[in-house]
Amino acid sequence: MTQDLKIAVTGAAGRMGRTILKVVHEMPGVAIGAGIEAEGSPHLGADLGELAGLAYKLDLTATSDAAAAIADCDAIIDFTRPAASVAFAQEAAKTGKVHVIATTGFTDEDEATIAEAAKGAVIVKAGNMSLGVNLLAALVRQAARSLDPTWDIEIVEMHHRHKVDAPSGTALMLGEAAADGRNIALKDNFESGRDGITGERKEGAIGFAALRGGSVVGEHQAIFAGAHERLVLGHIAEDRGIFARGAVKAAQWAQGRKPGLYDMADVLGID
Repeated sequence: MTQDLKIAVTGAAGRMGRTILKVVHEMPGVAIGAGIEAEGSPHLGADLGELAGLAYKLDLTATSDAAAAIADCDAIIDFTRPAASVAFAQEAAKTGKVHVIATTGFTDEDEATIAEAAKGAVIVKAGNMSLGVNLLAALVRQAARSLDPTWDIEIVEMHHRHKVDAPSGTALMLGEAAADGRNIALKDNFESGRDGITGERKEGAIGFAALRGGSVVGEHQAIFAGAHERLVLGHIAEDRGIFARGAVKAAQWAQGRKPGLYDMADVLGID
């Protein structure tokens, strides 16, 4: 009988952490191995079954000893903050464990550190773990490749009021897909935060608008605006469970792979 894949869940008491715990507990072939919380968290010592919203305890408690938790598991699923994710990536490199990163808001220095860690660990990193969003990115890339630069591209996203970064990682992922389709660098064509007298829109720019409010899980649109017509490609997330299930799929796919930095397109076999 094949042994279940043991998953360490970071930020176990957070919104996504609790969702991941529940999804891992319910999915076949995987099991909760550990739940990690930061030093000083009021949830340290809490039973992971209770954090997952189960009607019973699992006799596993939230811990701040990330090194021990990671060493005892097969994979880490990480939807936390950039500084924490960088530290987890370095720990994964020491132990050769799989690290699935869905955190957003990284600096260029953070990205370089994660890329270095991927020399010793299998790291799957994506701004969004859902199947639908990754298919959307592929469609955005194709549309940008097919339509000339007279078609303006705008990425519009909305999330719940507690989200701390903007544009979202998913919006940036769609922007990168559009830039890739046009064979340009997003950083050289990025346009955001319009306010006041901005002048005319620059041809070829990729614009971003971020909305925040309520309990919205995630909504994204890639708008291609041409002369007298618009193409609108979009995705609406209705349940955080879609991200958790995608992350578990990534952790399963990554087992036995060579160390390196992968994304969800690799996991899903999307060209």
